[in-house]
Amino acid sequence: MSYADPRPSASRLTGLIVTVALHIVLIYALIHGLARQIVEAVRAPLETKIIEEIKAPPPDKAPPPPPPKLATPPPPFIPPPEVNIQVSVQQAPAITVVTSVAPPPAPLAPTPPPQVIQAQTIADSCEKPPYPAGSRRANEEGDVRVRLLIDVNGTVLESKIERSSGYRRLDQAAMEALLQCKYRPTTVGGRPERGWVTKVYAWRLRDAD
Repeated sequence: MSYADPRPSASRLTGLIVTVALHIVLIYALIHGLARQIVEAVRAPLETKIIEEIKAPPPDKAPPPPPPKLATPPPPFIPPPEVNIQVSVQQAPAITVVTSVAPPPAPLAPTPPPQVIQAQTIADSCEKPPYPAGSRRANEEGDVRVRLLIDVNGTVLESKIERSSGYRRLDQAAMEALLQCKYRPTTVGGRPERGWVTKVYAWRLRDAD
């Protein structure tokens, strides 16, 4: 019985592996080499075309379209000759407006104020009082001014001395004499009313005799 030697089989396997590896390297080199050549061959004309497109001047603008033709204007309008038509104008009748102005009212006559008559002493109702003896001996003289309030029936309601003679005896004698007199009351429009009256009594020594 004989055994085959394993060494020739290992040599063939190693040679096969080396051969496959060389083919792979060769294919890789071929692929990459061809690819680079193809890229370089294509890139040069492409770059040249891009540069030419950039440098090329822009195309001229298209000329503007011709202006549209204007329509022929119509002939000028000639107005027909004027026809004068005379129309008689009638004047409107004049209207006269008569405005009657009422006369102004007559001014009202002012109402006269009612007549006022002051109270008066009834004649011959006062007696002359005697001259006070003391005033005569002292040679006293003067005027006494007395104010009296007369009622509607003629009686004296109030009396007062407005201005003294300067002597009390002469003032008192004049007051008593005037209170003894009779009076007519003050009247306003004919109606009796209460009112004041002023009386002046003069004392003179020459009149005492």
